[in-house]
Amino acid sequence: MAAIGRVAELWRYPASSLAGERLQAIAVGTDSIDGDRMFGLVDAADNEIARPDREAKWHKVPRIRARLTGDRKLEIAIPGGDWLAAPGTESDAAVSAYLGFAASIRPFGPQNAPPAYAGPLTQARYNKAPIHLLTTASLARLKALHPEGTPDARRFRPNVVVDMAAVEGSFPETEWIGRKLAIGDLLLTISEPCRRCGFTIIAQDGFDNDPGILRNLVRHNAHNLGVYCTVDQPASVEIGATMRFV
Repeated sequence: MAAIGRVAELWRYPASSLAGERLQAIAVGTDSIDGDRMFGLVDAADNEIARPDREAKWHKVPRIRARLTGDRKLEIAIPGGDWLAAPGTESDAAVSAYLGFAASIRPFGPQNAPPAYAGPLTQARYNKAPIHLLTTASLARLKALHPEGTPDARRFRPNVVVDMAAVEGSFPETEWIGRKLAIGDLLLTISEPCRRCGFTIIAQDGFDNDPGILRNLVRHNAHNLGVYCTVDQPASVEIGATMRFV
């Protein structure tokens, strides 16, 4: 079938709730993207994992940058700060000072711990699906409904953003549940819509706090934007790859 769009952005999130890492290519396995959501940020007092969608004390977390080095070691940077190796005493001190309370970056399970790491672990809050896909057509629909807002893809934390023509009056991928897609050599099944939470309204670099983002999704698309996908055939994906229905 003919291409319906092309990959415009690729993202992974080495540390849950921290800012994502924009890439030129991602390696998609059966269960996850390589390097995605390996670490979590917790309140050191009670080991509670960060919940920017629910608690104001975590609202600054999406401004903390995260990346993986070539040898798959995590680095983080608070706004205005240098890149720091994490987990570690120095990175935890920087994050704690930035947030105003004691916080700690910890691996999600021993499989994600760096070599020789002997510190505490934590557990991922959820693992909904290997891939979260979002189209520019849906972002355009949200912009049409909320012209004064900024529906930046970063609000929604997708892995794959596909550039495709706007569809008047529609969030198109929400209507594709159960269909199969090919993105280059990657084969996916669209499993369910992505139900949105308060994370989408939180300010990040380049855009302000905006309750209207979520309000319009609740009103016009049953709380949803973008879709979750399961992986039928793993593959690497690069910017510019075409997407088509199978």
